[in-house]
Amino acid sequence: MFVVFVIIITYVLKIIFFMLFFFGIILIGVIAGGGSEKVVVNNNSVIVLDLAEVNRDYAGKAKYTDFDYYEVNNDGLSDVIRAIDYAKTDKSIKGISIINSGSKLGAAQTNWLRSSLEDFKTSKKFVYAYGDEMTQGEYYLNSVADSIYLNPVGALDFKGLSAELMFFKDLQEKSGIKMEVIRHGKYKSAVEPFLQNEMSDANREQVTTMLQTSWNVIVDKVSKSRNISKEKLNAIADNLQARTPEMAKAENLIDVVAYEDVYHNQIKKMLDVAEEKDYKSIEILDYAKNVATTSKVSASDRIAVIYAQGQIMSGEGDVSYIGEGSMRRAIKEAREDDNVKAIVLRVDSPGGSALTSDLIWREIELTKGEKPVVVSMGNLAASGGYYISCNADMIFAEPNTITGSIGVFGMLPNFTELSNRMGIHTQQIITNKNAANYSPFLPLDAAMRATTQNDVERIYSIFVSRVAEGRNMTAEQVDAIGQGRVWTGADALGIGLVDKLGSLDDAVAQAAKMAKVEKFSTRNYPEYQKSFKDLFASMMPSFMSSKAILEKEIGVENYQMIQDIKNSSNQRGVQLLLPYQLKVK
Repeated sequence: MFVVFVIIITYVLKIIFFMLFFFGIILIGVIAGGGSEKVVVNNNSVIVLDLAEVNRDYAGKAKYTDFDYYEVNNDGLSDVIRAIDYAKTDKSIKGISIINSGSKLGAAQTNWLRSSLEDFKTSKKFVYAYGDEMTQGEYYLNSVADSIYLNPVGALDFKGLSAELMFFKDLQEKSGIKMEVIRHGKYKSAVEPFLQNEMSDANREQVTTMLQTSWNVIVDKVSKSRNISKEKLNAIADNLQARTPEMAKAENLIDVVAYEDVYHNQIKKMLDVAEEKDYKSIEILDYAKNVATTSKVSASDRIAVIYAQGQIMSGEGDVSYIGEGSMRRAIKEAREDDNVKAIVLRVDSPGGSALTSDLIWREIELTKGEKPVVVSMGNLAASGGYYISCNADMIFAEPNTITGSIGVFGMLPNFTELSNRMGIHTQQIITNKNAANYSPFLPLDAAMRATTQNDVERIYSIFVSRVAEGRNMTAEQVDAIGQGRVWTGADALGIGLVDKLGSLDDAVAQAAKMAKVEKFSTRNYPEYQKSFKDLFASMMPSFMSSKAILEKEIGVENYQMIQDIKNSSNQRGVQLLLPYQLKVK
């Protein structure tokens, strides 16, 4: 009896403790969210551009529907870009120091940030960069700096781009787990790994073209910044002539081989600070928060920037995936707001659900008749990502954006052989011929395959018609560049899938021009709706996110692989999805 009493008391105390903790955190959040805490920007300061915690364009804002609590984050790349633009004319800021510590930015994001730094340099303020080691993506960004420092025992990666694809045909045969594949599009290689053990000629063609175009963008920009010919840069990459600090300096890819203290001493000289003293600095995310809370534009006219980032799925959505709930609500709100004069849809998505893609497309279609709609493509705007973009009044892409992939597929997992091996046998009782539809524990019959193939063909036909109408093409023209083929932004420009090459800033400027407004502010969407449960889970230590735990234990890349497998298993219905991922390494 005593034991039971102790257990009850312990349980009650835990509840009391958790509630006190929870509401204490809420109180702190309310106070902090009220803007009472200001970031101090000292005179003669340097911005430290550490991008380790920046991986999305939009950091997001959320409304917790159970009570009046808002959460606004300012750690997205768009916040960083805005802060750099503000720093250009901020008399307190004298320069930017790029510290490489594991950037997770994609190729197009890096291109956007690099352009922002180039613009910052027109103010005659300095940009310096230091790294103990530099990945290829980090070096691409660093190459814009006035001076690049590399640790004497560090390394620089400059060897060209590669793509690695895994194939599972033999694994299926050995395991008894089979993916039934129905597709349209000879380039729709998302399903290719389940059908064969090597790349098809069509897939090899598109991957080769895509990699070469992306590499050409990098080489072109580095060539201009470092005053090295493209031919020389390719020779350096081919022969790994920049792999050590000494070799990189000899080839003029970097400027100084030195430890970090030497780097900071040089910045002190730039600021006229004595070597024995510390110079003033501010982290980029702190500065971005300061800019977001202090730099207000009074203009009543607005350009709505709606961020569509992540895989397209059903549901509300959040910063990691595109949900119909938040997206349709955001577009409708911007459409009905008289102060919003134009809309920019920022797309960074490999695609996903065909149904959700069409629902978002419909909202764009309803909107563009009332006010201009401009699309800005980030790292990815492929398959479903292109579907929700194609009917905009104008489309911008970065040169190394991955887009297109106008194709459709369906995958049905089948465990018949595996279950039979394990002694599991399945039977069905039906009232009508097609009542059972599909079961993963029975062979896929010809009728079900034919039905699914018809669904795929129907969705592909709709996809093509959407693109044809939005891009002023014939269905035959779209089909010729469709078939699931993937294009870079630079190549997409030449075939009419996009209108201009440029950043999100360029797209916003174009939207304002189309709306005939000169002085305007921007407002970010969507606002995600969350519940008490969501907030509780995010704050309680015992509810630590599985993402954080797994990334710590198995590494970020391994975690991403697990997420890719999870996303594949969660796909429902016909999919408009990018065939693979391309990372700049």
